[in-house]
Amino acid sequence: MPRPTTVVTGGSRGIGAATCLRLAADGHDLALSYVHDGRAAERTARAVREAGARCVTVRADVSDAGEVDLLFDTVRAELGPVTGLVNNAGVTGPLGRLADTPAEVLRRVVDVNLLGCLLCCRRAARDMTAGGAVVNISSGAATLGSPGEYVHYAAAKAAVDTLTLDLAKELGPQGVRVNAVAPGLVDTGIHAAMGDPGRPARMAPAIPLGRPGEATEIAAAVAWLLSAEASYTTGAVLRVAGGR
Repeated sequence: MPRPTTVVTGGSRGIGAATCLRLAADGHDLALSYVHDGRAAERTARAVREAGARCVTVRADVSDAGEVDLLFDTVRAELGPVTGLVNNAGVTGPLGRLADTPAEVLRRVVDVNLLGCLLCCRRAARDMTAGGAVVNISSGAATLGSPGEYVHYAAAKAAVDTLTLDLAKELGPQGVRVNAVAPGLVDTGIHAAMGDPGRPARMAPAIPLGRPGEATEIAAAVAWLLSAEASYTTGAVLRVAGGR
């Protein structure tokens, strides 16, 4: 039986890297995209290969349609037909009120988190055959909101939830499943990137389980949605948020 070939966007660090490692352990060959940190991408790829999987890294900005096509074309040429897609690439921009957020930050957040997801889903819809599966990484903020922090990011992720539902219905007849995972607070480097490295510890008391999540816990949910065990699951947004 051929090994599945899965593309993980933003796969160099955090949830993306953890997802690559989990999928490698589950028997997937991987392609991971990155934009800036080529060293991190190669570290992740090396770990994936050490787990016995094939892995390619591709520098690709998912908000650029041409670079998305380059990503998928490279994967097809080096690994074979794409059977899985994890739309993980995302940015928040600095924390702050919407009124104080520059237009260029708003545009970048929407371009990466929503347009990038749309472009990758569009290419997957063209390429995938029966048995293919897409998992979009949403956010608990899509339904909780995030006033005073990143309203624009929450809005983009809410659109990802709608995309997931719609595309599941559109691609269901061709045997392709589309689901999403909505993480809550997860302890990754994204908090430092948005200017608040202490955010996971500060927000932990508001979570019913009393702690932030780990990237491996999100990766486990993604792996299940890509697996045969989830063969009758499509159009779902699986919340992995510690009860919040």
